Amino acid sequence: MRGWLRFLLIPLLVGLLASCASSGGGRTDAVATSLPAPDTTSASGAYQGGSDYRVGAQDLLEISVFGVKDLEKEVRVNSNGQISLPLIGGVMAGGKTIPELEAELARKYADGFLQNPQVSVFVKEYTSQRITLEGAINKPGIYPITGKTTLLQAIAIGGGLNDQLADLGGVVVMRYVGGKRMAAVYDLRQVRRGTVDNPELFGDDIIVVEQSGSKTAFRRIIESIPVLGVFSFL
Repeated sequence: MRGWLRFLLIPLLVGLLASCASSGGGRTDAVATSLPAPDTTSASGAYQGGSDYRVGAQDLLEISVFGVKDLEKEVRVNSNGQISLPLIGGVMAGGKTIPELEAELARKYADGFLQNPQVSVFVKEYTSQRITLEGAINKPGIYPITGKTTLLQAIAIGGGLNDQLADLGGVVVMRYVGGKRMAAVYDLRQVRRGTVDNPELFGDDIIVVEQSGSKTAFRRIIESIPVLGVFSFL
């Protein structure tokens, strides 16, 4: 496990291990629990406009102006962060939040074109979103996601598992939910058989595949909670 991840986890392990020990220790059968999705993302995997997200290069935006059908348009943000729209031409979208971009477009359309325009922006593909793959993955690293991406798809993106090292029952997905870092343990054998859901991933998720026989403190957490058990780092 890389140094930065150990730095993140180790200060939090004491309390987690204590709570895990109180549950009796040892892996149990899968339970009907799944890791919640972030509040700012839809079930389809497309970002719904949380005020903290900033548009990035290659994002695919769906832009509409209420009551003006001809101005509905899907546009890809170019490498310079710009988009081009009917009537108003080039607009800098990169680095803006969704509300900021909506306000900027409304201002431009109102400048000699429309009266009190109501502009909506929807991020259909958020290619500036990233997931991190760590542990017993053939190609660990940070990867972009475009639309709906599942755990099995993410592992394929990372070149698959290291068959000699990977523990199929020790796959952890970590994400922020409601301001708290949460995690869930998955057994890929069950996911592949379809006995548990193949979870959808979202931007900023961290996926860690533990190594078989490892002696890390993180491993002790994995072995102490149920498969699909959800726990919080905060």
